[in-house]
Amino acid sequence: MEVTLFFLRWIHFMAGVTWVGILYYFNFVQTPFFAETEAGVRTGAIQKLVPRALWWFRWSAMFTFLAGITIYGLEMSRRGGSGQFYSSTYGVAISLGGLIGTMMFLNVWLVIWPKQQIVIASANQVAGGGQALPAAAGAGRRAALTSRTNVVFSIPMLFFMGAAGHYTSLVGQSSNRGLFWLLVIIILAALEYNALVGTQGATKKPLDSVSGALWGGFILTAIFYVLALGLLS
Repeated sequence: MEVTLFFLRWIHFMAGVTWVGILYYFNFVQTPFFAETEAGVRTGAIQKLVPRALWWFRWSAMFTFLAGITIYGLEMSRRGGSGQFYSSTYGVAISLGGLIGTMMFLNVWLVIWPKQQIVIASANQVAGGGQALPAAAGAGRRAALTSRTNVVFSIPMLFFMGAAGHYTSLVGQSSNRGLFWLLVIIILAALEYNALVGTQGATKKPLDSVSGALWGGFILTAIFYVLALGLLS
């Protein structure tokens, strides 16, 4: 079991570093560059650079998720089943981190990748002398907003996954776990709803900027941390 968990964690870390690294590249480097560069350069990059980056992006997300969910099941079994698991700091923290990570994974495969396929197809059509696809602009905005939401999610996700093994006093014997999870789910659902149907750009939104997304992530982490201290300690 120890050897199995070690290699699963190694795969999880390697894939996760790749996934989150490319997520940050898209949001911190590529998106600002596209906003400033000429249309021809942008079209060429969407044709040749973006598909390669998206391949590594989505498959690293897949391997991160598969390794993580396997580790989760093995750890639950190893730590005495669901009763003991969910009453421990490890169980609570890794469940919160894993829940956020799962939402990020689903955003990649069900929103960002399908929308970016439309953007890439439109760029290919323009490069061939045709007209841009009418759906491309909206697809690009939806992919961008969902990607920025994943940046926000990544910060508390990494915090609580780290806390699972390195902040053992975070969870005490409080009986307020139900309220804690209710509030967590409401907050995450509201942010995900905004990613799926919200607007961006019509008026200045916090997620329009890199600094806004980062601040949003740190504030979300602080909210979850305060809820954990107040309801679980």
